Amino acid sequence: MQQISFVSLILNASLVVQLVMAGLALLSVISWALIFQKVVLLRAAKRDTVEFERTFWSGSDLNTLYDEANRNVDMKGTGRLFRAGFAEFQKLRGRSAGELSDVMEGTRRAMRAAAQRELEVLDSHNDFLATVGSVSPYIGLFGTVWGIMHAFIGLGNAGQATLSTVAPGIAEALVATAIGLFAAIPAVVAYNRFASDVDRLATRFDTFMEEFSNILQRQVSR
Repeated sequence: MQQISFVSLILNASLVVQLVMAGLALLSVISWALIFQKVVLLRAAKRDTVEFERTFWSGSDLNTLYDEANRNVDMKGTGRLFRAGFAEFQKLRGRSAGELSDVMEGTRRAMRAAAQRELEVLDSHNDFLATVGSVSPYIGLFGTVWGIMHAFIGLGNAGQATLSTVAPGIAEALVATAIGLFAAIPAVVAYNRFASDVDRLATRFDTFMEEFSNILQRQVSR
């Protein structure tokens, strides 16, 4: 019996099925590249957030902490919120006519804007992973349906159908579904994991903004 290899199934598939496989393989490569990129990005954001908050809550002077934050331009996470909020706080405090409520509202706006920018970076490309995870199985299924249809048309023209003649064509078609699942499953798993990580960081940002605002308000009220 002739051995059928995975590579031979791909090479012997019809042109449409080969194009589907190539497209799915490209989506898979892009997805994996984005997954590795986002793993590094989110890990850095979580690490910087933990380190900054540890320093912040150790009782460090806010002005000293602000100077250090300005020097560390690559810092991610709550450090960027602190830098944006404290800069706005100092600017508004410098205006003698500024009311406390205006100062605090301006500070909160600056931190919210910084948090939104940070979350947009952390959440980037998640929509692409979600799209790959949702459409790849259907693209693969299209390739499978087309391949099976092409195989049966060939059998009809041959006039004789046996298992040995049907199996290769169907196997070639099913490879498209397999590649579609191979592209979709990692993308879905990564999307869910990254979305959860971003949500946890967003909650952490909100908590820090409230606590930092309370600290600044107590300083102003003294």
